[in-house]
Amino acid sequence: MTSESPSLIYIHGFNSSPASLKARQMVDWFRRHGAEDRIHVPALPPEPRRAMGVLENTLAGAGPAALVGSSLGGFYATWLAAHHDLKAVLINPAVRPWNLLKDHVGEMANYHTGEPFRLEPHWVEELRTYEVPQVDDPERLLVLMQTGDDTLDWRDAWTFYEDCHLYRGLGGSHGFDDFDAFIPLVLRFCGIALNP
Repeated sequence: MTSESPSLIYIHGFNSSPASLKARQMVDWFRRHGAEDRIHVPALPPEPRRAMGVLENTLAGAGPAALVGSSLGGFYATWLAAHHDLKAVLINPAVRPWNLLKDHVGEMANYHTGEPFRLEPHWVEELRTYEVPQVDDPERLLVLMQTGDDTLDWRDAWTFYEDCHLYRGLGGSHGFDDFDAFIPLVLRFCGIALNP
């Protein structure tokens, strides 16, 4: 990586989209600082291999970059950070998403777009392809969790990422309440400097 201030790739969670609140807050922050060309929020398909293909292509075109991933996006960001030597901020990250999603196989619709799709059993198994057995460079990861997460057990991430930079907020939600207050910390950790 060069000394150039990196761009940011925001990775939304399962069945979410670039229209999620945190994604919009990040885009708005970059826009207000005249840096909208330095944030990338790709729309990810539900199929893991295709989603990772989109992320790899986004990364290839972004230049020096850091990652922010929420929920399943945090799982993907963990793999990308490990394989590309990147800094990443993980927000209420999924640790073993196949354990949760196996109970949701079948017809679904995207939360934001309403687009219908079928969650296939082999997609759930594909997620195991992107498992990182252990974090080898914990200093590259900042993990933000809230104990009020009603989708994932925050203790799974607390244990798996125990050697990383950790923040545990009491209460909150899976969406991570008041995320906008954490954006300056996220950017500072990622080494992203924006104009005032």
